[in-house]
This record gives sequence, C-alpha cells and structure tokens, in this order.
Amino acid sequence: MRGPDMLERIVVDEAVWELRPDFAVLVMTAKGLENGPSDERSEGWLAQAALKAGDDPHVESWRQAYRAFGAKPQRTRPSVDALLRRAGALPSINRVVDAYNAVSVEYALPIGGEDLDAYQGPARLVRATGDEPFDVIAGGEPAVEHPVAGEVVWRDDAGVTCRRWNWRQCVRTRLTEDTVNGIFLLERLEPYALDRLAEAGDELAARLRAISPGARIETRLIGRP
Repeated sequence: MRGPDMLERIVVDEAVWELRPDFAVLVMTAKGLENGPSDERSEGWLAQAALKAGDDPHVESWRQAYRAFGAKPQRTRPSVDALLRRAGALPSINRVVDAYNAVSVEYALPIGGEDLDAYQGPARLVRATGDEPFDVIAGGEPAVEHPVAGEVVWRDDAGVTCRRWNWRQCVRTRLTEDTVNGIFLLERLEPYALDRLAEAGDELAARLRAISPGARIETRLIGRP
C-alpha cells in the first residue's frame, strides 16, 4: 500500500475522535529514500536536538490522553515523553530514524516512522478489540502480543503497527537501512498549534531530502471533520 493511495485511505476512527476531538495527525510519505547507517550528520542532528530539549505543555496532554484509555503514562510513556527524558543519550539507529527522532525532540512532538512497503492495507487509528496481533521480539525471538481492549492503536490489515497511540512500534513495519519508501506520523493534541505541526513537518521533509535528494514527499493533515 504505497504513495498517494495510502495518504487518501488513512482513517481515524470516530471512537478516537470521541476520546480526543483535538487530535490531528500530519501524515507524510517519502518515496525513494536512500537510508543507511547513522553518520556524522545524523548523529549531529541528535546532539543538536538534545540541546533544545525541554518541558512542553503538549507532553502533559499526551499523558492525559493515555489515562483516558486506561494506560498508565508513568509505566508506558508517550513516545515524546520518553524521548525528551533521554534526549541527551539517544542512540543513533540509522539516518532516517535519527532524522525523525531529532525533529521529535526539537519540536516536542510524537513522530513515528515506518516502512511503507511493509504495510498490508491502509493505516488506521482505532480503539483495539484486544485480539489484534502485535509483532515483537521477546528474549531475542519473534513473538506476538495483543493490545488491551479499548487501547488506542495504529493498525493495518495484518495487525497492530503501533500500540498505545505512539508508545511502541511493531517489528514488521520498522524502518531499516534497506527501507526505500517510508511513512511518518506527526501527531498533536491541543495546545500544540497546527502551524507548529506544519513547521515540524517541513523540517522533517528537509532532513529527509538532505539524506535522499531524490525523495518524493507528500503530506496530508487529518483532523476531526
């Protein structure tokens, strides 16, 4: 499921809007990525982001959202909360992951990045039934877990791609050095301004183009109708 078709078919379920009507996501697809091992530039982005990291009221909005569907944010932190807490010691993963992690820290914004070609059907944000498969590595071996019923999850036709809204991504769709086509989810709640969300998207696009000058990037903003 690639390109414009994915952008057009992504869905946020009404049950999620009922939980947080202020939710919006900027979806970005980047085709033709030239990923590879972390390098001096991508590691520099992470170091620069660490210098800009700080408290942001947006993080508390995510903690409240987690509590609203029954999660405990002290135990399973929203992605941006976890990143900001270890901003000075973020590991380098690969060039593309370093790029979006750095933007996530600089803009205090949850950002997920995944391999678009690993998707089966369109992405959608829903409240889980509890029986959806979630692929992980446990004890060094592939394993399957399941979300809690009512949990907010991103999923496709094959199962959950990210649990607890933006807490943990699955193994199946993770970005690797071999990824050519990526999808990125930049998520906001109030009081995060939409123009700041757009600015973060522009910054991520610029870094992806720095890594991959020929990348073809498209975006779509999804908010409650």
